[in-house]
Amino acid sequence: MMKAKNALGGFTFHNRVKLIRGGKNYFESLIDLIRSAEHSIHLQMYIFDDDETGRSVLNALTDASAKGVSVFMLVDGYASQGLSRNCIAEIKLAGIKFRWFEPLLRANHFYFGRRLHHKVIIADASRAMVGGINISNRYNDMPQETAWLDWAVFVEGEICGKLFLICQDLWNKAGWGRKKSVRYQLKPEHYLSEGSCKVRIRREDWVRRRTEISHSYIELLSSAEKEVYLMSSYFLPGRVMRKSLARAAARGVKIHVIAAGKSDIVMAKNAERYLYRWLLRNRISLYEYQANILHGKISCFDSEFTTIGSYNINFLSAYASIELNLDINNSLFSFTVEQELKKIIENDCKAITEKEWSKQYNLFELFLQRSSYDIIRLIFFLFTFYFKQRR
Repeated sequence: MMKAKNALGGFTFHNRVKLIRGGKNYFESLIDLIRSAEHSIHLQMYIFDDDETGRSVLNALTDASAKGVSVFMLVDGYASQGLSRNCIAEIKLAGIKFRWFEPLLRANHFYFGRRLHHKVIIADASRAMVGGINISNRYNDMPQETAWLDWAVFVEGEICGKLFLICQDLWNKAGWGRKKSVRYQLKPEHYLSEGSCKVRIRREDWVRRRTEISHSYIELLSSAEKEVYLMSSYFLPGRVMRKSLARAAARGVKIHVIAAGKSDIVMAKNAERYLYRWLLRNRISLYEYQANILHGKISCFDSEFTTIGSYNINFLSAYASIELNLDINNSLFSFTVEQELKKIIENDCKAITEKEWSKQYNLFELFLQRSSYDIIRLIFFLFTFYFKQRR
């Protein structure tokens, strides 16, 4: 992937990384990270539920605050509205600096505006976890239920100072418009890991003209030479992304898409299946994950380059969400990711072939899937049409 190495910049070089699969192992690592903090913690999350998993994380944050760590917490105002007033009062009483990221309008089953889709936690501006995993029982291994499939990366080193500044800036801005709103300008110490892994931050916030993640995907697909693995829940690539996929496949790049077999949003799954014929016609290998709900957002290119984070390959992530991914240019890490995805394909997926798909296809299914696709596109439009990109 020589082209990508030359074209893609913005990397930090002194980092160590480790892939973490969602479930018990992730939350144990998350709580260990919180307990290790000595100076500061920034936690930014889309869904934070007041359940057993949420309580275990809150207890760790409370303990950190009690020992003098500055703890900042920013959660999405719609997706985390299950946090009760009593729970928020407890959080603030513990000295945790809590804020909502508020959409323009919200109700119990509706929101109108951008969403904070981050899943990030940073300790001491030197260690962090970034991924697609929310804080809720369904992302954890519970006694009667295994975790939804998802991923995060633990990173230590130079990139964490940049993550800290991004999260601090976003936390401060979440208080704009409020009288006497407190601002913090903590300065991270310059921390260099002994590792040599190249990592960069990619952000998506269409309103503020940040389209870094979608550009990463397009550049990496354009540069790919051998093999690409894409895992994305709610896989609904737009026109530009589909062109990039088709061109890569036409060059002979083997593209493997791992999509959800089961979905927590039935309409989204039907809309996704509307694109199956297009994918198969373009000789893109397609698999549906069967073991549980797929929520992961991770992709690997030529065993050399990985992108991981909160970004789904669809319109909502591209236009209506604030997203954060890490791009990791490291052959050892990317080989590990590729092997994990291969194992999932072999053990937990059903291959979707053009022959088999055409057998089960009928006019009713086509109508249902096309209608779902059009409705989903309309919903995405309604979320985003009122925005003008800020200069």
